Amino acid sequence: MSAHEILQRMEKLQALRAAAITPLAKIQDERAELLQRLAALDEPYGKAYVDAEVAGWSSDELAEIGIEEPLKRPKGRPRSRKVVAKKTTDAAPDAPSPATAVPAQSATGSAVPMAAGDQSG
Repeated sequence: MSAHEILQRMEKLQALRAAAITPLAKIQDERAELLQRLAALDEPYGKAYVDAEVAGWSSDELAEIGIEEPLKRPKGRPRSRKVVAKKTTDAAPDAPSPATAVPAQSATGSAVPMAAGDQSG
């Protein structure tokens, strides 16, 4: 095979490859434009979502009716989260636990330790 034939084959393959790039490049331009438009809607969507929550809708209710949580929430106060109380183990080791201390029946109001099986009290 001559050098001329090799170059012709190469040019034919390159032309096919170049033809495949044209629609891809056009779609990429459209995609970039749509992503810019979507990004421009993120802030107003987040504000509208928060307004719906302020009006009484929970995020679970909004999801149930097909409203997606925004990717970004508006800046400002963070949304409230449930706080779970943690048990503290700072009690003195020799002090009776609240379950074993029973208030005395006297007027002094002092606590009297109760044995685990003792039901008189």
